[in-house]
Amino acid sequence: MERSGTTASSTSGRNSGSTRRTFVAGTAVAGAATALGLEAAVPAAARAGAAPAAGQSVVVLGGGVAGLTAAHELAERGFRVTLYERRALGGKARSMDVPDSARGGRGPLPAEHGFRFIPGIYHNLPDTMRRIPFPGNPHGVWDNLVAPKEMMFARTGYEDLRLPLPWSGTPQQLTLDALRRALTGVLGTFQRLPAREIAYFADRLVTFLTSCDERRNNQWEATPWWTFTKAGQMSYEYQRILAVGVTRNIVATKAEEASTRTVGSLLEAFVFNALGRGADGPLDRILNAPTNEAWIDPWVAHLRTLGVEFQLGWTLREFAYDGTKVTGAVVEDPGGTRRTVSADHYVCALPVEHARPTWSAAMRAADPQLARCDKLRTDWMTGIQFYLTERPDGVHGHFDCIDSPWSLTAIAQAEHWPHHDFRTDYGDGTVVDCLSVDISEWDKPGMLYGKTAKQCTREEVAREVWAQLKASVNDTGKTVLSDGKLHSWFLDPGVSGIGTPDPRNEDELLIHPVGTFHNRPSAATRIPNFYLAGDYVAVPIDLATMEGANTSGRLAANALLERVGSAAPRCSVASLYSAPELDLLKRDDRFRYRLGLPNIFDVG
Repeated sequence: MERSGTTASSTSGRNSGSTRRTFVAGTAVAGAATALGLEAAVPAAARAGAAPAAGQSVVVLGGGVAGLTAAHELAERGFRVTLYERRALGGKARSMDVPDSARGGRGPLPAEHGFRFIPGIYHNLPDTMRRIPFPGNPHGVWDNLVAPKEMMFARTGYEDLRLPLPWSGTPQQLTLDALRRALTGVLGTFQRLPAREIAYFADRLVTFLTSCDERRNNQWEATPWWTFTKAGQMSYEYQRILAVGVTRNIVATKAEEASTRTVGSLLEAFVFNALGRGADGPLDRILNAPTNEAWIDPWVAHLRTLGVEFQLGWTLREFAYDGTKVTGAVVEDPGGTRRTVSADHYVCALPVEHARPTWSAAMRAADPQLARCDKLRTDWMTGIQFYLTERPDGVHGHFDCIDSPWSLTAIAQAEHWPHHDFRTDYGDGTVVDCLSVDISEWDKPGMLYGKTAKQCTREEVAREVWAQLKASVNDTGKTVLSDGKLHSWFLDPGVSGIGTPDPRNEDELLIHPVGTFHNRPSAATRIPNFYLAGDYVAVPIDLATMEGANTSGRLAANALLERVGSAAPRCSVASLYSAPELDLLKRDDRFRYRLGLPNIFDVG
């Protein structure tokens, strides 16, 4: 997960987490086949060679994945980079320490904004991870990625569905019949999902997979996923799994308004990943230790060796603009004093909800895409951790509580952290595992109190989530979670004021209702020394993710290189995989779309 305050941040210390929105898309095709690893790195020697015009200076505002990426790419190319961050480095991807939880020489319990999820469809982020040195790892922090054994759909009142995640790296045959068989085979494992609805959903995905870009960017971008999948005419199981589950847990928005272009593109990517096409690795990967330890802290240390300077505790208030260019960034230092910092170039790497207030009316007039960002929407998707005195039996990877009112997804982490023993390394010596949970729905009543998560106190949220978890995984006579196993819990401190009339969340998530695609800005702006980076920027992956944030940092660096006429090599930017076997059908669909005809497989 990656969102943050005025500057995309993190708290230092322990960590671990995931980009959760994509979780259910992965589960929808997991087990259909295996994935193929492809690298997208630019050789380090090529990156290091060409210094730009005499060490020009760059101020990066925001220390999340986007800001760290921009700083990384520009520092490698000889720019003098200073990064300002309000809270701590890492953004929504950060991990943090639970205050006052350490005893007997152990470290504090590890917490996070949300669990990490780094699927094989990502290419740009893994490339960066390979270039961050880590002791004993030939491929840097990328070697700290591990693949869980399985994904699970936890059902209230039904047997859980477990999907094994094999990995052979062998590409699978790709024909429409093979796609249909793979999709219907996986979906057919869901109990009570009618066969005719499985077949219909598979056909809807085939319709999307064979749609041309013009149809995707216009017709499907304007069509809600609920409408595209005809969910209103289907069974409860179909609605909960394939409409609500997919949209709420992938893109944290409602099926009735989520863009079909966004949801379909991610499902397409995971289908190809499962079939071994165009993947960096397995469907599901996480880090083998808390996030700061496994990734963020080594990244910051590496950037320091490249000459990046970090100013922590500084809050961006606004940009100074003279009608031609940005002349400074007005920041508030840790003591509360405002001052203006100047550079040749400025990269605004804040989350969109925090970036917008820093752009003046004159800047918006100079570049209308800044004004269009006011149409982008954010929502709540926030994590809570439960610390356990016994391992939860039978939980071996990410699991989705399909029937939970608050759309919960979770993972038990100790099994995947081989270099750490919880009892020895963390807390008071009694904790053996951390169950990290993402809450995707904050506006629907829960089971215990009949209140939304925003209406509950922090304690009520913890009790409610715990009750929903138990209802999901304690089924068919087995007890996976019990009150006696619960040691303590930790709710992201970015959430405040819940249970009052003024609930707030410093780390909201960009969501994708219809039309969002057309309002996402480019990294380059019409202001000649001003650039945007963040998971809201238009990038090949149409979703607010760590991959999107990383890609936007690369695009911001490339835009700056173009502006100054640098001879340095441009940052590589990998797109989502496109299967060549479908090109002919897409060309046919482009012809049909321009004639006003439906996709040939769109039979209603």
